[in-house]
Amino acid sequence: MEGVVTAQPLRVAFMGTSDFSVPILQALVDAGHEVACVYCQPPRAAGRGQKERLSPVHAAALDHGIEVRTPATLKAAEDQQAFADMYLDVSVVAAYGLILPKEILEAPKHGCLNVHGSLLPRWRGAAPIQRAILEGDTESGVTIMQMDEGLDTGDMLLREPVAITPETTGQSLHDALSIIGARLALEALTGISNGTLSPVPQPADGVTYA
Repeated sequence: MEGVVTAQPLRVAFMGTSDFSVPILQALVDAGHEVACVYCQPPRAAGRGQKERLSPVHAAALDHGIEVRTPATLKAAEDQQAFADMYLDVSVVAAYGLILPKEILEAPKHGCLNVHGSLLPRWRGAAPIQRAILEGDTESGVTIMQMDEGLDTGDMLLREPVAITPETTGQSLHDALSIIGARLALEALTGISNGTLSPVPQPADGVTYA
């Protein structure tokens, strides 16, 4: 993703936790966006010594010198105000793991965009990649969605399919969708900056939950 520059750099908060999210954060940095802050889940005890371990996104953000915030929830008024006080253009969310209240969703100028690892409305929820493999789907993909208060119910901005073959594993699909998600996230931000995105409501048919 290095060298990719959007039409207009945006002031962004990134919200993600797992290794799926790291290439997306890296793409935002490489493209020259101003990542004002990174939100991820708090460090968890892990390993034999049960020492707190930073999430992959937390570690990547610190490597770039970006402020990291790890609230256990985003329901507290002070946390919501701190988010609003950044005066963001947009927030990009990918495998974050927390529900975003209305106050968070509406704070950025262009709201919150989710990088979701399925072709919505199939496999809404927290484990879409695994469910696609388990159910024998012949394709998966990435959807960039304008988030609302529902569970992955927002309007779609971009989608890209990926074939699932007999050789596809959960890990290989995870990695492929992460890279595609990074590219589509940049395309979505370019569309926001130049006004060319057209949100499309999700169809009522084909809804499943992971």
